[in-house]
Amino acid sequence: MSSINKVLIVAEHASLKFGGEASLPWHYFTRLRARGIETWLVVHERTREELTSHAPDAVDHMHFIKDTRLNILMWRLGQLLPDQLANITVGYISRVATQMSARRITRELVHTLGIEVVHQPIPVSPREPSLIVNVGAPVVIGPMNGNMSYPPGVHPKGRTSGTGDLLFKLGRRLSDVMHLLMRGKREAALLLAANERTRAVLPANIGGTVAMLVENGIDAELWTRRNHADDRPGKPVRFVYLGRLVDWKAADLLLMALRRVKSRERVELDIVGDGPMRSKLEAMVEAMDLVGRVRFHGFLPQRECAGVLQQSDVFVMPSLHECGGAVVLEAMAVGLPVIATKWGGPDDYLDDDCGVLVQPTSRDNIIAGFAEAMQRLSDDVDLRRSLGEAGRAKALTHFDWDDKITQIIQLYAVAIQNHVKAAEDNDLNSDKREKQMALIVGGK
Repeated sequence: MSSINKVLIVAEHASLKFGGEASLPWHYFTRLRARGIETWLVVHERTREELTSHAPDAVDHMHFIKDTRLNILMWRLGQLLPDQLANITVGYISRVATQMSARRITRELVHTLGIEVVHQPIPVSPREPSLIVNVGAPVVIGPMNGNMSYPPGVHPKGRTSGTGDLLFKLGRRLSDVMHLLMRGKREAALLLAANERTRAVLPANIGGTVAMLVENGIDAELWTRRNHADDRPGKPVRFVYLGRLVDWKAADLLLMALRRVKSRERVELDIVGDGPMRSKLEAMVEAMDLVGRVRFHGFLPQRECAGVLQQSDVFVMPSLHECGGAVVLEAMAVGLPVIATKWGGPDDYLDDDCGVLVQPTSRDNIIAGFAEAMQRLSDDVDLRRSLGEAGRAKALTHFDWDDKITQIIQLYAVAIQNHVKAAEDNDLNSDKREKQMALIVGGK
């Protein structure tokens, strides 16, 4: 395998504060540099202050994209729309404008710095087209994760039909057309998919190859093992939810399940995160007489989230539409047993040895399944410990970031080989066309 010396990471944004997919570009940037690979980052300036404070020694390797008037206008219009609708309409237009700027900067850096590989890790959606094409170096895109739908018959309330769903479906159809116009994914040297359901919706007639790689990873230095010293029968059991408070995360079903737990007088629930559902959830807590049993922490930075998990006993994730679910891996790494909906990302990570997966056959079954699992785990401290230890071992064995960086370096080498082969094939085809033209002209 040839050595990799110069890599450029291109992303809409990079942030540990935002968490989720926004953290992925930062992990690649910092961890590749730690391996001695000279790495640059092209990212939107919204995270400039955070990134430069985290890595002041790498500021000269960061290039920030400024907002245009179009970006500002689209953001203002997006404030008037529901989140998902804004994301696939005005948000999409804004992201295209940012990618256009990113492509220009990328081409300049490839030319002046001799970049060997360009890597665009986000957005993770396989349906989102890319403009990072013809930049002078092989392009790697992903790992992508998507092609998710809601479990049959189970939607967030108010989203079973209507204009929002129709526009969402039209947006998916439109993305197929946009891949023909914005050819980044069709012409990338290497596409990375997190699972087979994502591979199934990648653009047709791609020029490179597809490899499998999970998009999320574990920072073992941050998500450290919880202390079991205080675990004992009869002690109040702390369940914890960590995520955005939006309808498809189904925290409302979690509260309904908590109300059914018979031993709820010794059960507590911490809800970490914020979003448009918060006021409704707070009202539910009061109506269900759960005040004092449920605590809302709001948004917390990752390091504070890790602290909350380390003080908890069980992690709960009732989400109906979780493509990845990095927080499930983080809870596993801390040593928490996990109760989650058997759908999407959590189903990829969990098994019966480290958690409880609840079949999402209906809303009532989800509530009943979570209530039963919460009751069982609150009653059995030994079961909590055994599931948690098995989950931690699995997370660190299969999802550690250090291992993932080793894999991505190997995949960069594959991308370079693909890029060279494609160039050779183009030269060969060009020679054939010239010879055919010479024969035609000579024949005349």
